Amino acid sequence: MLTRGVLLGDRYRLGERVATGGMGAVWRGTDVLLEREVAVKVLLPSLVADPEFTARFRAEARMLAALRHPGVVPVHDVGQAALGDGSQVDYLVMEYVEGEPLSARVRAVGRLDPATTMSVLAQAADALHTAHLAGIVHRDVKPGNLLVKADGSVVLVDFGIARSRDMAGLTAANMVLGTASYMSPEQATGQPVSAATDIYALGAVAYFCLAGQPPFHGDNPLAVALRHAQEDPAALPADTPPAVAAVVARALAKRPEDRFGSAAELAAAAADARDATLASIPVSARPPWALAAPAPSAVPASVPPIAAASVPPVAAASAPQIAAASAPQVAA
Repeated sequence: MLTRGVLLGDRYRLGERVATGGMGAVWRGTDVLLEREVAVKVLLPSLVADPEFTARFRAEARMLAALRHPGVVPVHDVGQAALGDGSQVDYLVMEYVEGEPLSARVRAVGRLDPATTMSVLAQAADALHTAHLAGIVHRDVKPGNLLVKADGSVVLVDFGIARSRDMAGLTAANMVLGTASYMSPEQATGQPVSAATDIYALGAVAYFCLAGQPPFHGDNPLAVALRHAQEDPAALPADTPPAVAAVVARALAKRPEDRFGSAAELAAAAADARDATLASIPVSARPPWALAAPAPSAVPASVPPIAAASVPPVAAASAPQIAAASAPQVAA
């Protein structure tokens, strides 16, 4: 049984459990060898019992460990350990990211201003592009998996643990891989996923930031997922700049080929929309992170950190999950 103080692999001592979801639990822990804080993701026993799943899990962990990007949570190690009761657990060790989920940030202020939203979108898309180049599709991009660090930078966590370019949305265990409120039409209908799947999810995240709620609601997660495939979302708030609305609309295109050609293309478009928005408003109305920036025409191409601006609050809806246990997905 996993409890505080358990030592995995003679190296990782578990502290407090910080998240639990459909694939397992994440613990705040300590690497006793290097004396550093880590996040340890421990898979559910039912998943560990599937040899094919664990093989994919380890292969994906190796690929993620090779990624180098400030917006992607670093993976340190992967392993298997025997517990005192004789059971086996598979675990993934990552950097512990001290940050606030974007979902909590939006709930606290109602919604984000357009320039800040585009900054978030550009940072996340740039991080995803690095993963896509390595053949990895996240599959569960959502506000809860975007952490805002103390310096304002955005880090993408909780990558899908199976290489998914050739996977459909449903596994053999009938578990939809993703979160209903941010699920692409192809995921909702069980079609193969691709980099375009993550681009759609980022569009839904941007919609959430701007409107204070996800694009669709429903009586249950399945109904929400199907609305992504069959309906268009309501219009964004009237104060959304046309350039910003255009970026979100293209990212949310129903057909993958109608979206941005890559996450890098989305990042560039979001950065352009951010800069155009900043250039159109007086200094006194700019979001906090932009106040100390140079004149809009000299705003660098790098993506600025995010901060919440003063905007009218909008009630934020929670994101229904589709998972075997109907539980939140695990995040580092």
